[in-house]
Amino acid sequence: MGIESVLVINFLKSVGSIALAVGILLAMVTVHEFGHYIVGKLLNFKITEFSVGFGPAIFKKRSKKSGELFALRVVPLGGYCAFDGEDDYDEEQENGETEQEETKEQKEQEEYPEPKGVRFNDQAPWKRILVLIAGATMNYLLALLLLVIMFAGIGRPVYSVVVEKPEQTAAVATQTEISEQGGLQTGDRILKVNGKDVYLITDYMDAINGEKAGAEIPVLVSANGKLTVRTLVLAADANFANMSDTQTLLKAMNIYGLFTVTENQGFFPSIGHSFVYSFKIGGTVLRSLGELLTGKLGINAVGGPVTTISMTAQAASSGLMSFLNIAAFIGVNLAVFNLLPVPALDGCKVIFCLIEWIRKKPVNRKLETIIHFVGIIFLLGFAVLVDLLQVLFI
Repeated sequence: MGIESVLVINFLKSVGSIALAVGILLAMVTVHEFGHYIVGKLLNFKITEFSVGFGPAIFKKRSKKSGELFALRVVPLGGYCAFDGEDDYDEEQENGETEQEETKEQKEQEEYPEPKGVRFNDQAPWKRILVLIAGATMNYLLALLLLVIMFAGIGRPVYSVVVEKPEQTAAVATQTEISEQGGLQTGDRILKVNGKDVYLITDYMDAINGEKAGAEIPVLVSANGKLTVRTLVLAADANFANMSDTQTLLKAMNIYGLFTVTENQGFFPSIGHSFVYSFKIGGTVLRSLGELLTGKLGINAVGGPVTTISMTAQAASSGLMSFLNIAAFIGVNLAVFNLLPVPALDGCKVIFCLIEWIRKKPVNRKLETIIHFVGIIFLLGFAVLVDLLQVLFI
């Protein structure tokens, strides 16, 4: 095979991986918006459009039964479910009358029935809250389903130990002696550390955080199909700078590395582990944000859309387990992130609904819309910034 053929094959693989990553993101966004849509329909909200993607429409069709527009748009990194009256202030400012040039779409719309239902801001606050949280709920449920499939069908992801570098021999005499005395050995699949179940790297850190060099830590491992408790003797103090300080973790455990494998644990235990794993993923989102705000974690440690697609493409093309795992990670991350009290996100809109519910009247609609608009600008700017920083640090 010539070098040209190899380059073409590698190029096609790269394109396929990126397409797969975009497909995962698009599926998660679509599920999110479908959550808003389905609960909105159940609670009699007036919905004018359901779109997958942003920008000009590639395909669109208006329902002859409901009058709702369904569209597939050119930019596959978002979507929306448009509720009539969600931004009331525009209509109040113009007294509900806006002179517009008649377009082909308007003419087409006249041939279809007007969508039925109650306008968004005319609905009770509790109904709006249910619609707003429905998107994140659908993301989480899909992610949980993927995790159940992965845990029950493939196995629970666990970390397997590599005690020494493959090329090392005499240089690892100290660790070899520890292994012979019951310490961690290459191939051990770690299930618990210091009596705590471990799923993510942060769980390892939490389990030994603050322990000093020489401390003896019990570790439950699966070795050769059997459960065994080994004694890990810390080679260094377990004081971690932040959640990404993996070098300190490896140094403290006196090992070369950890790599992901799967451990079959039966159907019903897998269900329970799936729930716990999903909560752990959500916790890492909140933890990373907390460390960003306190300065423990640098802004270069996070990434925007480009970085997300790149990392997703790499993971999703590595096999079925990696595909399910990264898709579930994205789903839980979207669920948690969208419920944060940040302007433009569903979580902030829920807060405005709660304020209206308590004080029996809404916050000025125009002010609320301006706040959300500023939030969108901030989020877009932040996404661009973190992607640029990733490029610079690479």
